[in-house]
Amino acid sequence: MEFNYVIDTFFALFAMTLIIFMVPGFAMLEAGLVRTKNVTSVLTVNVMIYAVASLAFLLVGYELAFGSWDHQNGMSKWAFFLFQMAFVGKVVNIMSGGVSERSRILPLALFTIAVGAFIYPLIVNLTWGANFLEGTMLDISGLSDLAGSTVIHSTGGWALLAAILIMGPRRGRYIDGKVKVIPASNIPLVTLGALLLWIGWFGFNGGSVGSISSKENADAVALTIMNTNTAGLAGAIAGWLLTYFRYKKFDITVILNGALGGLVAITAGPDQYGIHLPILIGFIGGALVVWAVPFFDKLRMDDPVGALSVHLVNGIWGTLAVGIFVDNVSFMTQLKGVVVVGAIVFPISFITIYVINKIFALRANDEEQLEGIDAIECGIESYPEFKRSI
Repeated sequence: MEFNYVIDTFFALFAMTLIIFMVPGFAMLEAGLVRTKNVTSVLTVNVMIYAVASLAFLLVGYELAFGSWDHQNGMSKWAFFLFQMAFVGKVVNIMSGGVSERSRILPLALFTIAVGAFIYPLIVNLTWGANFLEGTMLDISGLSDLAGSTVIHSTGGWALLAAILIMGPRRGRYIDGKVKVIPASNIPLVTLGALLLWIGWFGFNGGSVGSISSKENADAVALTIMNTNTAGLAGAIAGWLLTYFRYKKFDITVILNGALGGLVAITAGPDQYGIHLPILIGFIGGALVVWAVPFFDKLRMDDPVGALSVHLVNGIWGTLAVGIFVDNVSFMTQLKGVVVVGAIVFPISFITIYVINKIFALRANDEEQLEGIDAIECGIESYPEFKRSI
């Protein structure tokens, strides 16, 4: 028993460390996708999110989610907390990336507190945690979502949707009904960031199995990580093939986002599939990214990093896929989970962001966007020797 306790504690700490690699993953991905005049602000926001969201979860959110600090006895309660804490900032990372190049830092920090202390813990409470709605019509404790296709990725996606509706697009993104292409500033950083996220996903999903101290659990962890990787591979191939067939070009940003879409899609059930089904789930995930990015642009929803397409769309798809392909999981239960989480997160996020925006002006004005958020908010530019793009 003590040996299992030690092994599972170490496993949780190792998985947590892999998940924390996603912090520089998001930072590099977003820094590469925005223009050079906004890189420092993106990096600042990513570091801020990790610090602020984690402390908010430590001080308030964890007990809201799980009811107490003493509910876990299979490993050190401190290791379990750290593993859960590693997830929190990812919800805000999804939102912050989608409002890059036009968001101020302080009001974003205030929303980060709300997510870490209340919004995300509330969803965890209903799904993985204490479940204060048990027995009611809104009880979604039967939702099968191993590592958070809905609990994390859709939650971040719904928050982003609310933010985009309130903030509007970047200056000059849509002109005369047409989409103005704003190219990424640093493709190597985009690639590095996406691959760091991919590696972090092995801890994200593998660690969510919860234990590795028996033969059965070790096999479950290995299968989970294998299926996670497979879905990422298939998503990347989908992005590669579909963009080539459509545009006769190999767009590395779409290929990488396709991989991330596949990874989001598999996150709900990588422990429940055989070795071949993740190919289909991941490929559909990558294809959904290729379809959804221009779809959101047609709706004038400006998302510089494609977070709505990767996280919201594929969070929903991945959750429903478990209900479609796993015999003992009800599709209607999965659908109910998606709907209830959206019905809770979107309005709470909308109201919270609306109030913050009224007090502190979350969106930088057109003149400030022209100058660049780095110069206005940070006073430090990542590439001072480069001429700023408009």
